[in-house]
Amino acid sequence: MNNNENNCNECHEALVWKAGLFHCVSCNQDYKKMSFCPDCNSELEKLQACGATSYFCNTCHSLKSKSRVYHELSAV
Repeated sequence: MNNNENNCNECHEALVWKAGLFHCVSCNQDYKKMSFCPDCNSELEKLQACGATSYFCNTCHSLKSKSRVYHELSAV
């Protein structure tokens, strides 16, 4: 499994981007990629400007480094 790919939680096949969500063709399941604060585990707000991506934690009231943020795929 490639760490740069987003894979299905059930069958572990690579997901495709479809209509604003990740989609598993095998399971016919859609997923939303969620980002969480490494300090308090709250969901983060994604900020994008000038080609750069940053994350803001509304609980800690601070910016979080992209390298410290962890992501999970949540079925929708």
